[in-house]
Amino acid sequence: MTLKKKILVALILLFIIAQFFSPNKNQSGLYAINKFLVETKAPMEVQKILTQACFDCHSDQTTYPWYNSITPVNYWLNSHVNGGKSHLDVSKWSTYSVKRKAHKLEELIEEVGEGKMPLASYKWTHASADLTNDQIEALIHWAQREIFNYGLVKSNIINSSVED
Repeated sequence: MTLKKKILVALILLFIIAQFFSPNKNQSGLYAINKFLVETKAPMEVQKILTQACFDCHSDQTTYPWYNSITPVNYWLNSHVNGGKSHLDVSKWSTYSVKRKAHKLEELIEEVGEGKMPLASYKWTHASADLTNDQIEALIHWAQREIFNYGLVKSNIINSSVED
């Protein structure tokens, strides 16, 4: 057997063995998400947007695609989920202070308004996460209202616009 064939066989065996190892799934249930939606009084339209475009990476309830069962793809997806939750985890919303909640909503307004969220790589495989201008506006208006309700109004946030 040539060196190339030995390397190829070793790589194939390594790939097969790797399939037996995967990160823990991010699926703790919907209770915390429901608490977030109730507290923030998210209208049905906003709930739908959040479910389709945000909760997979920003909560403890990820809906995994079929290709998540392939290593190393599952590790890549897991890193995206962990990264998203490090910035905003709606499953931990009730543990945030009022000031932190308002700040997280400000970040949501900025990231969604600038088109940075959802990530392009997420939209490639989740067409429903490719938000329209109306959906972006609905999210921003909802977040602005909630910042106002938390009593931490910042004029530059409340007066911001979706369109430049």
